[in-house]
Order: sequence, then C-alpha cells, then structure tokens
Amino acid sequence: MAQFRVLVVDDEAVIRDALKRILEGERFSVETCVSGHSAIESLHERDFDLIVTDLKMPGMNGIEVLKAVKTLQPEAPVIMITGYASVDTAVEAMKNGAVDYIAKPFSPDQFLEKVERALEQRVLLREELNRCKDAIPPQGFDLFVGQSKEMQKVYRRIMQVAKTDSTVLVTGESGTGKELVARAIHKNSSRDGKPFVAVDCSSLADNLLESELFGHVKGSFTGAVQAKTGLFKVADGGTLFLDEVSNISLATQAKLLRVLQERMVTPIGGTQPVPINIHLVAASNRNLKTMVSAGTFREDLFFRLNIIPIELPPLRERKGDIPLLINHFLKKFTNAVGKTIRGISPDAMAFLESYDYPGNVRELENTIERSVVLAAGEIIHKEDLELSAEDAAAAGSSEGEEGYIPQTGDELKEMKRHIRDHAVETVEKAFVMSALERNHWNITRAAEETGILRPNFQGMLKRLGISVKAQVDK
Repeated sequence: MAQFRVLVVDDEAVIRDALKRILEGERFSVETCVSGHSAIESLHERDFDLIVTDLKMPGMNGIEVLKAVKTLQPEAPVIMITGYASVDTAVEAMKNGAVDYIAKPFSPDQFLEKVERALEQRVLLREELNRCKDAIPPQGFDLFVGQSKEMQKVYRRIMQVAKTDSTVLVTGESGTGKELVARAIHKNSSRDGKPFVAVDCSSLADNLLESELFGHVKGSFTGAVQAKTGLFKVADGGTLFLDEVSNISLATQAKLLRVLQERMVTPIGGTQPVPINIHLVAASNRNLKTMVSAGTFREDLFFRLNIIPIELPPLRERKGDIPLLINHFLKKFTNAVGKTIRGISPDAMAFLESYDYPGNVRELENTIERSVVLAAGEIIHKEDLELSAEDAAAAGSSEGEEGYIPQTGDELKEMKRHIRDHAVETVEKAFVMSALERNHWNITRAAEETGILRPNFQGMLKRLGISVKAQVDK
C-alpha cells in the first residue's frame, strides 16, 4: 500500500514527536523539521503529500512556510497548527492557501480527522488534474499555465469550440492571453496546418485596416501601385484572429458585418466578390455591450461575433495559479540567461501573491524576467523585483516597507520580527562569505575553521542563496 509522505514543522520537540507517533505506520511516512528554514530545504529535496506546520515559530513563521509550499509544491495541502485560536489567524491561514487549521490543545482523533480530510482533497485534486490532462490534447496548450477552476473552464470551452466553425469572441483585460486562446482553438481544429492570421485592429488607421482585411485592386487609391490580397483571403481555409476588434470604426464595422454574413469579400476598388472559408476569432479588452449602448459599436455586429463567448479571468481572480506561473517563468528565463535560480524568498513571494497585476500574466512574466536578470544569488529577493513606490503600496504596507508606521501591536511585532530576521540574515551572509574567502572558497575548510558541521554550513549557503561555484567563476 502506497504511503503518504508527510512533513511536520514545529520548533517544539514534544509536538513534533507526538505528531510523528500519531501518524507513523503503514499509511504515513513522516519527516520532521525544527524550523521553517529547514522545512524549505526539505521541500527543495523531495515531494510531500501533506505539510503540517506550526504558526508561531522563531525565524520563519508558519504563514511564510505556507507561502513557500505554494511556490515549491503548489499541489501539496497545508494544515496550520496554532495555539492562538482566533478568527483572524484562521482567516489569514486559509486566505494564504491552507486547507485547514487546528488549535492547541487537540486530541489525536481530531488531528487524524483533519489529516484524512486534507489528503482526500489531495487525491481528488490529483484525479481532477489527470482527467483534465487526459481530456485536453497538448496542441496549443503548452503556453497556458494554470490549474484553477477559472482556467479549467476556459480549456473546456476551447476544446468545445475547436470542433466547430462558430465565430468566437474572446474577452478579457490586456495581458490575459487572448491570442493564446485563438491559437489553441486553431491548433485543435480540423484547420490545423492551414494559415493562422492575426490582425491587431488597434495598430492601423481605418483606411489601411480595410486594405489589410479586404485587399485592393491596382489603382483603387493613391499609392495602390499593385493589387493586394486581403488577409481574409490569405487566411482562407484557416483561422483569422481579429484582436482589439473594438477599435474598428463604425464604417468598417458595416463592411465587416457584410463579409461575415455573405462569406464573400470584395477588394477595395473591385467589383467581383471572392468567396472565403475562414474560422473567425475576435477579441476585445473593452466591454462591447457597453459600447453598443453608447452607440460606438454596431449591435448587429456584436451579436454576429458573440456566438461563442470566452471570457479570460484577470490574474487577480486566479491567484492560486501565481506560484505555477512563477515556476514556469523562472524555468523559462533561467534557461534563457544561463543562471541558476532555486526559488524566491518569502518576502518576495508575499509581494507577488498580494499584488493585483493590472497588466495580468504579461506583467508577472516581465517581473520574473527582470528579477532573474538582476538577482545576485540563487534566490530572488524582494529587492530584485525592483518595485516602484506605487507597486509596494499596492501590495499592502504590512510587509514592512520603508516609511511604514505600524498601526497595531501585532503589526509592530511583525515588523520587528521582519527587521530582526533581515539583520540576522545580513550578518550570517557576511560571516559565511568571510569564512569562504579566507579559505579560498573551500567549503570543508571554511566549515572546520568556524566550528560548524559541513552539512550545516552547506545548509546555510543554500538558505542564503550563496553559490560557491558562481563566486569561483567570477
């Protein structure tokens, strides 16, 4: 019978040992850690089915461990243990992704009940993900990252519409991936292998857009020195993607409507309509219904386009996908620039998860790319994100930004802890770097000189994001 691997994190040996005795047996394999830092090292080294962590611990608290889990092993459920039972602690834990929490003191039966419930959710999630992977072929989905319910709904709609030639209207804010949806529809349709033509309707003046879409005959207007085939005809047999269709003028909207109704296109200056065979996908980051009410978008064209609607959620409404996106972009950009980045510090992750992303996935991607390029070590820290004052304020001031004054006793304690941890890390880093430099970057000799066991010294290097190889190669 397969065992569930459980990680227990608590600074009190009595609690660690008690939970290990409760769980260990045929069904559970238990590993214990004395601190949040050692837990993160374990998360880097092996996968777990469940993490149980205390909330109040010195150095790194349970919320920070929880955030690290959501980055390193986002599918693993987390149960929070607290001796400070209150609605606030429960809400904070659940808001940050914990599946449950349990207050001290508790009985073995109460604890086992929480564990069983969390593992049931883990098994159900794994089965659901497997079903989704089986249901969705890989064509065109390799650039999508997300397991949230909102994105699963988008995936299912793409597969449904790809089997038809019905016109699709993709809506969503800038940066949500509307063109990716159009490409996925094309790749999973019978038209795959035929042209996929994308047109940005906001980048061309109205007369140029008409010429691009419909084509023109020689001499039809000043500068038309030769005939031009329109993109409707270029996309014949395939898919035409009209991005930002809301920017088309009312005059051109009328011509577009006629083409869609008749499935015929007449080049500018021409007299003979030409039949077309396309699958049309349109997209807009503006509310076309509102534009119809305002008289700036034709109602009949809206109904013609909105046969199959697909609405892409903004990133702030699917924040559970943020750790997955971060891992995806980290791999992408570390490979591109040839750097080794092992992860993101808790304070950086806290910002990335709390920010609202007006630029959506595109903004997150740009942030990770910048951080990978600027990071000095193997861990991305908050300063590597290069936040503007507005960004820091948008993420909330409770993380301890410069100039922020705590408003409550709890905020003061948290800020003092944050400042203390930062100061300790600075001293530790200087201590380790000095020892390595004195011993010509030999880890064994540096550990012996400082009186620290070699595995513990290596653990400090890993936690502080110090790469000996990178220093030697400089």
